[in-house]
Amino acid sequence: MDKVINCFTKKPDAVARLVCFPWAGGGSIHYARWGRVFNDSIEVYSVRLPGRETRAKEKFFQNMQQIVDEIVEALLPALKEKPFAFFGHSFGAMTSFAVADSLKRLHGLEPVHLFLSGASAPYSEMRIGAPKRSELTDEEFLQWLSSIGGTPPELLANPEVLKLFLPALKADLHVVENYRCDRPTRPLLSCAVTCFDGKQDVPHDLQAWKEMSSGDFTVRMLDGDHFYLKDSANEKVLIDFITKHLETSEMDYL
Repeated sequence: MDKVINCFTKKPDAVARLVCFPWAGGGSIHYARWGRVFNDSIEVYSVRLPGRETRAKEKFFQNMQQIVDEIVEALLPALKEKPFAFFGHSFGAMTSFAVADSLKRLHGLEPVHLFLSGASAPYSEMRIGAPKRSELTDEEFLQWLSSIGGTPPELLANPEVLKLFLPALKADLHVVENYRCDRPTRPLLSCAVTCFDGKQDVPHDLQAWKEMSSGDFTVRMLDGDHFYLKDSANEKVLIDFITKHLETSEMDYL
């Protein structure tokens, strides 16, 4: 499991686990650090995908099913131990949903809460009609990347860093842009769902996520652009909100 999951702070007595899924091109460090910020009741697992960090020499995954299969195999024993929740931003929102769907269908397990950020639901018309960024030229891609914020300008201006960074980002975007999911005719899950988004980000079809689960549905908008969650004040809001909802959940768990 250590290859796929980064856990900075082991908390064997935690009442729940929060599994965090990276944004496109992202590694595991940002969320793994959350393990030191959350209190002792919540243990944080951060997903590490191929092609980055300690897995830099591994080939990128080509489709969502490969990602789901690896994460489910790595996490399944741990997820049977105690209640768990998922957090995913942008590409991570899609992968967390795909993993939750697979866990429910194949293993009868589901999170007690899904925290989804910065993304339209996979079956929404807004998302399906969006342009495919992974097909842009490098110049067009960098212009788009600069426009959404969150990437330091000095990184965008450094060719050597970009050579390392862009392949992972484009590979993840290729996966998510080719991921298809039919609009559910009935809820796939029964857990609570909370959607977060930056007020200055491009609009996302957050309401479409409501169809995914029969549980409570909430939307929280925070100041900022696509990477609003990197702001320290917003990060505190997220962590406080997640802590409150995990600690006060009834957490019925079979």
